[in-house]
Amino acid sequence: MHIPDGIISTTAAIGGYAAAGGMTWLSLYKIKQKYGNPRNGIPRAALLTAAFFAASLIHIPIPPVSVHLVFSGLLGVVLGWFAFPAVLVGLLLQAVMFQHGGLTTLGVNACLMGLPALMAHRLFCLRSLFGRRKPLPNAILAFLAAFSAVAAGAIMAALLLIYATPAYFDAAAEKTAVLTLSFAHLPVALLEGTFTAMVVLFLLRVQPTLLEADQK
Repeated sequence: MHIPDGIISTTAAIGGYAAAGGMTWLSLYKIKQKYGNPRNGIPRAALLTAAFFAASLIHIPIPPVSVHLVFSGLLGVVLGWFAFPAVLVGLLLQAVMFQHGGLTTLGVNACLMGLPALMAHRLFCLRSLFGRRKPLPNAILAFLAAFSAVAAGAIMAALLLIYATPAYFDAAAEKTAVLTLSFAHLPVALLEGTFTAMVVLFLLRVQPTLLEADQK
């Protein structure tokens, strides 16, 4: 789901940085507004940023392509508004250390993964309607949140690649490749949905407050 340098137009890359800057400011504002002491959430955010950073290195071969884990849904479920800054930091480290993604597309990639993470957070917050400590509603919502985050990110990336690539790209070949990559993310969405549901069930048993700090 990472878009490398040189694939999208300069206008789209600049727009991505503007959108990522705005979302980072909004996230930090919400964090300051919701937390009595935002520093208490930094260790948890750092831990999941490391998980997000490592997940992209785990490639899953789905012929004729390969995809990698994202964990944007997991970040949204557990971190809430911390998710977008965590995604941004993780992507920056990936681009600098492993040339995974790109620096010119850092803003775009942050939006492609950070916005679905925030969407996953809002979806998981619906658990308050069914009971915060009830395992089944929590597991179902966690699965849907993570599944939706991966699916939304794949759809956004596909639309961006179709409509924001330079004119000299072969349009027919490009659309075929984009559609193939989009459908290849379906197994990833199912896998991450299942994994996130398992993590939520585990946290409900051992440390349920970790799932409630962001939903005050």
